[in-house]
Amino acid sequence: MILLSIETSCDETAVCIIKRSRGKHVRFEVLSHKILSQVDLHAKYGGVFPMLAKREHAKALTQLIAESLQEADLLVERTHVYHIPSTSRKKLENILDREKDMLTAMKVLFEGIQKPAIDAIAVTQGPGLEPALWIGITSALALSTVWDIPLYPINHMEGHVIAGILSKEDTTYSIPDISFPACALLISGGHTEIVRISKLRSYKVIGKTKDDAVGEAFDKAARMLDLPYPGGPQISRLAELARKEGIVPDEDLRLPRPMLHSGDLHFSCSGLKTAVLTRVHKRKPLTDETKKMLSLEFENSITDVLVAKVKQAMYETRAKTLIVGGGVSANIHIRSALKELATTEGFTIFLPDKDLSTDNGLMIASTGLLHISEGVKPKSKLVANGSWSIENC
Repeated sequence: MILLSIETSCDETAVCIIKRSRGKHVRFEVLSHKILSQVDLHAKYGGVFPMLAKREHAKALTQLIAESLQEADLLVERTHVYHIPSTSRKKLENILDREKDMLTAMKVLFEGIQKPAIDAIAVTQGPGLEPALWIGITSALALSTVWDIPLYPINHMEGHVIAGILSKEDTTYSIPDISFPACALLISGGHTEIVRISKLRSYKVIGKTKDDAVGEAFDKAARMLDLPYPGGPQISRLAELARKEGIVPDEDLRLPRPMLHSGDLHFSCSGLKTAVLTRVHKRKPLTDETKKMLSLEFENSITDVLVAKVKQAMYETRAKTLIVGGGVSANIHIRSALKELATTEGFTIFLPDKDLSTDNGLMIASTGLLHISEGVKPKSKLVANGSWSIENC
């Protein structure tokens, strides 16, 4: 089985093509894995501007699909003039009625190449930015309709769960057997949540942020420190420099650990963000030393809360396995602290490869294969769902 996936939930346009290997377990080879990042375009806004993200996805996606098919050796150009059958053309025009440029590009694609040997299509339906999701969904619907290929909607957060446990051996990935119950810590620019997993595809959110997500808080704190976007890696870089230089934050720069002792598994970052702003105003103009101290204290605060909440969740659910996913899971200090917790408490931890922690098509493709292997039925009607909970996927 060969599956093509599309991911456009935020500011990465991603396409992936994988080929399943025979056997009981979900094992596959990656034939193509492409990602186009819009980070430089959004930098001047200090965050992702949804309509700009939508526009860039629309401009790039059809070409990226063609390039992926070519890389996977699945693109065969037509040697004679071909026109899309009238019934399929009408459906295609209805699907892309609001995206005229993409409609033109798709017609060129369909009339220029033969139907590729693709058995299934998986696409992110949510959560995420709905204008951005819309582009991926309509493209997937177009491919599914014209080429008559079954389509599977995928929850973005479930994709991060599966990416977190993927095992790689040589050129082959697999979804391994893991011990249940498990907990997942999903930390990204738009999400901070702890999920209880009784088995794969059976999820219950037991803790989540009441306001800003962790990744969003990193970016906003970085903006206060006059650091470039995306801010998370910038704060982590300065925090690591502070540790290497033995810098200890001044007492007046100490930050709170929000909801550390709340007794539940929920998070809040808005108060921490306000605390950073207060200290920035006290110390203006900021020196490089002050930026390092605040970055260190901010990262330590976030890490302390994440570790404490995970420890509580693992105890309350009697979980044997922790799965970490989302863009913030690439943070070196957070990864190290969670590994140390796993060693101390005696549970198994799965962390994604750093190139799979951020949004990508491979996580959607592998989740699509999981759905197919478990008998999930394809869908013919999809609607972007920006708040689609992992509980309902």
